[in-house]
Amino acid sequence: MLNYSILIEHWDMYMQGFTNTLKSSFLALISSLALGTIIAVFRIAPVRPLNWLGTAYVEFIRNIPLILIVFVFFVGLPTIGIRLDSFTAGTLGLTVYTAAFIAEVIRAGILAVPKGQMEAGRSSGLTYLQTMRYIILPQAIKMVIPPLGNQFINLVKNSSVLGVIAGLDLMYFGDLISSETFVTFDVYIFVAMFYLILTVPLSLGVGFLERRLARSR
Repeated sequence: MLNYSILIEHWDMYMQGFTNTLKSSFLALISSLALGTIIAVFRIAPVRPLNWLGTAYVEFIRNIPLILIVFVFFVGLPTIGIRLDSFTAGTLGLTVYTAAFIAEVIRAGILAVPKGQMEAGRSSGLTYLQTMRYIILPQAIKMVIPPLGNQFINLVKNSSVLGVIAGLDLMYFGDLISSETFVTFDVYIFVAMFYLILTVPLSLGVGFLERRLARSR
């Protein structure tokens, strides 16, 4: 049986960690979606240097650990005079890391849009960027809702990396409560429950959007 007194007695700490995890996940979600979209456009843009830049970003970031990226922001930047608090450093690391995966998802969606759509947009007088913004990207994002949703769920779970640098997230407060109470299993089960509160609605929401978009096609 779980010791619910731990949850009750440390409710404020759990809620603080939950709130910070929610904030970090939301900020990283919005930022990584924006950055990932830009990188995806770079990868298929008719400008070779942008192609190289987008490809280098994706291949480099996807093949190194998330914790290393976080350490670059938290430990590396202070060596050149830029100091970030642990929450900001963790959120930035999470953004940079997730953006590489989102870029590949969106790029796949862009490539799935018929080439005639781009040609039609350009022939109607729109610039490349305008065609991409108003015609291609809206269709591409609709196509990749399920994999995008999976990336967002992974982002929420990956936010636990903030606990490594005292980022005041759920894992950080879970560690703190465990060290105070000398209880491990119960403490982290409650931490898992709070993560489920974030990920299950997100998963259901993605499924709902997928079904609704399928009916509208």
